[in-house]
Amino acid sequence: MIVQLTPELSTQITLHAFLLWASVGFLMPVGIIIIRVSHRVHCITKLRALFYAHLIVQTVAILLATAAAVLSVINFDNSFSNTHQRLGAALYALIWIQPVVAVLRPHRGTKIRGVWYLLHWLLGTGVCVLGVANVYVGLRTYRERTSRSVSLWAALLTAEVSIVAVVYLLQDKWEYLMKQARVGDEQVTPSPLGGSHKGSEMVS
Repeated sequence: MIVQLTPELSTQITLHAFLLWASVGFLMPVGIIIIRVSHRVHCITKLRALFYAHLIVQTVAILLATAAAVLSVINFDNSFSNTHQRLGAALYALIWIQPVVAVLRPHRGTKIRGVWYLLHWLLGTGVCVLGVANVYVGLRTYRERTSRSVSLWAALLTAEVSIVAVVYLLQDKWEYLMKQARVGDEQVTPSPLGGSHKGSEMVS
Protein backbone atom coordinates (compact mmCIF):
# COMPACT_ATOMS: atom_id res chain seq x y z
CA MET A 1 0.00 0.00 0.00
CA ILE A 2 1.37 3.38 -1.05
CA VAL A 3 1.44 5.94 1.75
CA GLN A 4 0.98 9.63 0.99
CA LEU A 5 3.60 11.52 2.95
CA THR A 6 2.74 14.78 4.61
CA PRO A 7 5.62 17.23 5.16
CA GLU A 8 5.46 16.51 8.90
CA LEU A 9 5.58 12.72 8.45
CA SER A 10 8.40 13.03 5.93
CA THR A 11 10.43 15.06 8.43
CA GLN A 12 9.79 12.53 11.19
CA ILE A 13 10.87 9.61 8.99
CA THR A 14 14.01 11.45 7.90
CA LEU A 15 14.91 12.29 11.51
CA HIS A 16 14.27 8.69 12.63
CA ALA A 17 16.50 7.34 9.85
CA PHE A 18 19.26 9.85 10.59
CA LEU A 19 19.26 9.08 14.33
CA LEU A 20 19.42 5.33 13.71
CA TRP A 21 22.21 5.67 11.14
CA ALA A 22 24.23 8.06 13.33
CA SER A 23 23.91 5.64 16.25
CA VAL A 24 24.51 2.15 14.88
CA GLY A 25 25.89 3.00 11.45
CA PHE A 26 28.53 5.51 12.49
CA LEU A 27 29.15 6.19 16.20
CA MET A 28 29.08 2.60 17.44
CA PRO A 29 31.57 1.37 14.81
CA VAL A 30 33.79 4.37 15.59
CA GLY A 31 33.60 3.45 19.29
CA ILE A 32 34.69 -0.09 18.49
CA ILE A 33 37.63 1.16 16.42
CA ILE A 34 38.70 3.50 19.24
CA ILE A 35 38.84 0.69 21.80
CA ARG A 36 40.72 -1.57 19.35
CA VAL A 37 43.31 1.16 18.82
CA SER A 38 43.77 1.37 22.60
CA HIS A 39 44.98 -2.25 22.68
CA ARG A 40 48.30 -1.12 21.16
CA VAL A 41 48.75 1.89 23.47
CA HIS A 42 51.07 1.58 26.48
CA CYS A 43 50.91 5.14 27.81
CA ILE A 44 48.48 5.23 30.75
CA THR A 45 47.32 8.77 29.95
CA LYS A 46 46.58 7.96 26.30
CA LEU A 47 44.96 4.68 27.29
CA ARG A 48 42.65 6.45 29.71
CA ALA A 49 41.79 9.11 27.11
CA LEU A 50 40.89 6.46 24.53
CA PHE A 51 38.79 4.55 27.05
CA TYR A 52 36.77 7.64 27.94
CA ALA A 53 36.44 8.54 24.25
CA HIS A 54 35.02 5.05 23.66
CA LEU A 55 32.66 5.47 26.61
CA ILE A 56 31.43 8.90 25.48
CA VAL A 57 30.94 7.86 21.85
CA GLN A 58 29.00 4.74 22.82
CA THR A 59 26.87 6.65 25.32
CA VAL A 60 25.91 9.23 22.69
CA ALA A 61 25.13 6.38 20.27
CA ILE A 62 22.81 4.76 22.81
CA LEU A 63 21.03 8.06 23.45
CA LEU A 64 20.54 8.66 19.72
CA ALA A 65 19.16 5.14 19.24
CA THR A 66 16.80 5.70 22.17
CA ALA A 67 15.63 8.96 20.61
CA ALA A 68 14.97 7.11 17.34
CA ALA A 69 12.93 4.51 19.23
CA VAL A 70 10.89 7.15 21.08
CA LEU A 71 10.22 8.98 17.82
CA SER A 72 9.04 5.72 16.27
CA VAL A 73 6.70 4.89 19.16
CA ILE A 74 5.14 8.36 19.19
CA ASN A 75 4.70 8.99 15.48
CA PHE A 76 4.60 5.70 13.55
CA ASP A 77 2.38 2.63 13.33
CA ASN A 78 3.94 0.06 15.65
CA SER A 79 2.00 -3.05 14.70
CA PHE A 80 5.29 -4.93 14.14
CA SER A 81 3.86 -6.20 10.87
CA ASN A 82 7.08 -5.72 8.90
CA THR A 83 10.70 -6.83 9.18
CA HIS A 84 12.03 -3.34 9.90
CA GLN A 85 9.91 -2.96 13.03
CA ARG A 86 10.68 -6.44 14.35
CA LEU A 87 14.41 -6.03 13.77
CA GLY A 88 14.19 -2.60 15.40
CA ALA A 89 12.63 -4.04 18.56
CA ALA A 90 15.39 -6.66 18.84
CA LEU A 91 18.03 -4.02 18.12
CA TYR A 92 16.85 -1.64 20.84
CA ALA A 93 16.83 -4.49 23.37
CA LEU A 94 20.42 -5.44 22.51
CA ILE A 95 21.52 -1.80 22.58
CA TRP A 96 20.37 -1.45 26.19
CA ILE A 97 21.73 -4.84 27.27
CA GLN A 98 25.21 -3.77 26.15
CA PRO A 99 25.75 -0.97 28.73
CA VAL A 100 24.48 -3.29 31.48
CA VAL A 101 27.11 -5.84 30.45
CA ALA A 102 29.74 -3.07 30.35
CA VAL A 103 28.90 -1.97 33.91
CA LEU A 104 29.24 -5.57 35.13
CA ARG A 105 32.80 -5.80 33.78
CA PRO A 106 34.88 -8.10 36.02
CA HIS A 107 38.42 -7.21 37.06
CA ARG A 108 41.35 -8.27 34.90
CA GLY A 109 42.85 -11.59 35.90
CA THR A 110 39.57 -13.16 37.02
CA LYS A 111 38.43 -16.36 35.29
CA ILE A 112 35.19 -14.83 34.05
CA ARG A 113 36.93 -11.86 32.39
CA GLY A 114 37.48 -13.76 29.13
CA VAL A 115 33.82 -14.81 28.96
CA TRP A 116 32.73 -11.23 29.68
CA TYR A 117 35.02 -9.84 26.97
CA LEU A 118 33.67 -12.28 24.38
CA LEU A 119 30.07 -11.41 25.30
CA HIS A 120 30.80 -7.67 25.23
CA TRP A 121 32.49 -7.97 21.83
CA LEU A 122 29.73 -10.13 20.35
CA LEU A 123 27.03 -7.74 21.55
CA GLY A 124 28.83 -4.66 20.24
CA THR A 125 29.60 -6.19 16.86
CA GLY A 126 26.15 -7.75 16.60
CA VAL A 127 24.42 -4.44 17.31
CA CYS A 128 26.43 -2.72 14.56
CA VAL A 129 25.74 -5.45 12.00
CA LEU A 130 22.05 -5.73 12.90
CA GLY A 131 21.69 -1.95 13.01
CA VAL A 132 23.20 -1.39 9.57
CA ALA A 133 21.09 -4.23 8.17
CA ASN A 134 17.97 -2.63 9.63
CA VAL A 135 18.83 0.73 8.06
CA TYR A 136 18.92 -1.03 4.68
CA VAL A 137 15.63 -2.78 5.47
CA GLY A 138 14.15 0.56 6.53
CA LEU A 139 15.17 2.13 3.22
CA ARG A 140 13.55 -0.74 1.34
CA THR A 141 10.36 -0.42 3.43
CA TYR A 142 10.29 3.32 2.77
CA ARG A 143 10.58 2.71 -0.98
CA GLU A 144 7.79 0.11 -0.90
CA ARG A 145 5.47 2.33 1.14
CA THR A 146 6.08 5.57 -0.76
CA SER A 147 7.34 4.42 -4.20
CA ARG A 148 10.16 6.95 -3.82
CA SER A 149 13.70 6.10 -4.90
CA VAL A 150 16.26 5.45 -2.16
CA SER A 151 19.13 4.52 -4.48
CA LEU A 152 21.23 7.54 -3.56
CA TRP A 153 20.85 6.95 0.19
CA ALA A 154 21.59 3.23 -0.19
CA ALA A 155 24.72 4.04 -2.20
CA LEU A 156 25.92 6.59 0.36
CA LEU A 157 25.30 4.13 3.21
CA THR A 158 27.20 1.41 1.36
CA ALA A 159 30.15 3.75 0.77
CA GLU A 160 30.25 4.82 4.44
CA VAL A 161 29.98 1.26 5.74
CA SER A 162 32.72 0.13 3.34
CA ILE A 163 35.07 2.88 4.54
CA VAL A 164 34.42 2.01 8.20
CA ALA A 165 34.99 -1.69 7.46
CA VAL A 166 38.32 -0.98 5.73
CA VAL A 167 39.48 1.20 8.64
CA TYR A 168 38.39 -1.52 11.09
CA LEU A 169 40.35 -4.18 9.23
CA LEU A 170 43.47 -2.09 8.65
CA GLN A 171 43.85 -0.14 11.89
CA ASP A 172 45.54 -2.99 13.76
CA LYS A 173 47.82 -3.65 10.74
CA TRP A 174 48.87 -0.04 10.11
CA GLU A 175 51.84 -0.14 12.49
CA TYR A 176 52.98 -3.42 10.93
CA LEU A 177 52.70 -1.98 7.40
CA MET A 178 54.70 1.09 8.37
CA LYS A 179 57.36 -1.12 9.99
CA GLN A 180 57.62 -3.18 6.81
CA ALA A 181 58.21 -0.01 4.80
CA ARG A 182 61.00 1.06 7.15
CA VAL A 183 62.66 -2.36 7.02
CA GLY A 184 62.54 -2.25 3.24
CA ASP A 185 64.34 1.09 3.22
CA GLU A 186 67.10 -0.30 5.43
CA GLN A 187 67.65 -3.38 3.28
CA VAL A 188 68.12 -1.51 0.02
CA THR A 189 70.44 1.39 0.86
CA PRO A 190 72.88 2.36 -1.96
CA SER A 191 76.59 2.07 -1.12
CA PRO A 192 79.09 4.77 -2.09
CA LEU A 193 81.27 1.94 -3.52
CA GLY A 194 78.57 0.72 -5.85
CA GLY A 195 77.26 -2.06 -3.62
CA SER A 196 74.42 -1.91 -1.18
CA HIS A 197 73.99 -1.82 2.59
CA LYS A 198 71.66 -4.02 4.60
CA GLY A 199 71.15 -2.05 7.74
CA SER A 200 74.67 -1.12 8.81
CA GLU A 201 76.41 -4.11 7.17
CA MET A 202 78.11 -4.03 3.75
CA VAL A 203 76.87 -6.59 1.26
CA SER A 204 79.59 -7.60 -1.21
